[in-house]
Amino acid sequence: MSRAAARDEGRAAALGELQALLGDRLTTAAAMREAHGCDESWHAVAMPDAVAFARTTEEVAAIVRICSAHDMPIIPFGAGTSLEGHVSAVHGGLSLDLSQMNAILEVNAADLDVRVEAGVTRKQLNDYLRDTGLFFPIDPGANATIGGMVATRASGTNAVRYGTMRENVLNLTAVMADGSVVRTARRARKSSAGYDLTRLLIGSEGTLGIVTEVTLRLYGIPEAIRSGVVPFASIEGAVDAVIETIQSGLPVARIEILDPLSIRACNAYSKLTLAEVPTLFVEFHGTDASVAEQAERFGAIASEHGGGVSEWATKAEDRTRLWEARHNAYYAALAYAPGKKGMVTDVCVPISRLAEAIRGTLADLETSFLKAPIVGHVGDGNFHMLLLMDPANPQDLAEATRLHDRMVARALSLDGTCTGEHGIGEGKIKFLEAEHGTGVAVMRAIKQALDPKGILNPGKIFPV
Repeated sequence: MSRAAARDEGRAAALGELQALLGDRLTTAAAMREAHGCDESWHAVAMPDAVAFARTTEEVAAIVRICSAHDMPIIPFGAGTSLEGHVSAVHGGLSLDLSQMNAILEVNAADLDVRVEAGVTRKQLNDYLRDTGLFFPIDPGANATIGGMVATRASGTNAVRYGTMRENVLNLTAVMADGSVVRTARRARKSSAGYDLTRLLIGSEGTLGIVTEVTLRLYGIPEAIRSGVVPFASIEGAVDAVIETIQSGLPVARIEILDPLSIRACNAYSKLTLAEVPTLFVEFHGTDASVAEQAERFGAIASEHGGGVSEWATKAEDRTRLWEARHNAYYAALAYAPGKKGMVTDVCVPISRLAEAIRGTLADLETSFLKAPIVGHVGDGNFHMLLLMDPANPQDLAEATRLHDRMVARALSLDGTCTGEHGIGEGKIKFLEAEHGTGVAVMRAIKQALDPKGILNPGKIFPV
């Protein structure tokens, strides 16, 4: 029997056992397989052989044991909002959808933590917490699942004050490649007991284990919140204002940059009337007195670097409208170029090198026929470029790839990273060795030890 025939026979056997376990929660319908074979990126659809919907950790463990016995790949799936092809089934197999595991299991208000299933979304969690006076601050923009946010080590607009998923996960429950269930830690805020399995799984993109439960840090909802927009005469001035703000110790909660093209797209999509110039979106949390003082100090810093008059919003509905426009910048850009897709990428550099990184990227764009808005979580040196192109057009694809690769190479030359928050997926595999060198061999050894059959999300992070 050929290798391909043996593989097909094994997968057929696995699907038969999964059907017996799950009933109608296993599907081979083409539309469902296609929906689970892609994320929101430009990467081509790669459909799984089937899609399974799990409801408990024990069920996930049983599914994994069946797939392991038949060498069938498993691709964990949350909300499908990732941006580097994380959920595509590049080698076929089973897409394991965890969205029905969406229970909020335990809120410990006195300890400021919550335990949730992996399919809970960040908006669902904060809606549930609202009456407790607590909130979960990590906000990548999309209404991602908590499990997916763990898998990609998500961060977003609040990271400059509250950190990323790495700092805000206390422990995980995960199903390993052999079907065993592991709890990585307890609820204590710190521990020196052995290897840090929690951080090992955070950012592993479903390649080391399948996260089914997460315990998260919570924070008190601020007494007062003040959001604003500040126009600048130049990108350099805006970035310099950010650097001085961070270095001065001003406790900014969010500080985002949008270039003129991003502002133009957001104005059209979100019905804003902002000046089409480099612009900072900022937000401060605290008491009424403290946020007023922080806003005043920031305004003084901004004016020293060419910032215009700040427009501030304190009402919840006005703040929501402002930040919804920022979060919708991706969709605004796509609407600005109908028929195009977005090759969206992110890099992160030390903030002292941020102006240099953005300036070099803009210089590349000035000589290109492609349009590409730039936005960024500049408080921690992270920014995004959205290359608007047609992936079916060889000229577009080649030019977008060239610009993308130059942006990453520049970030690495500035002692930065090829991705600040999107992850490697299948889209940035070629940059991993350039960034980590011999560290990649250590990563491969960990992968081999925990997933010797290579069934967990193969083709992501490392080539297969």
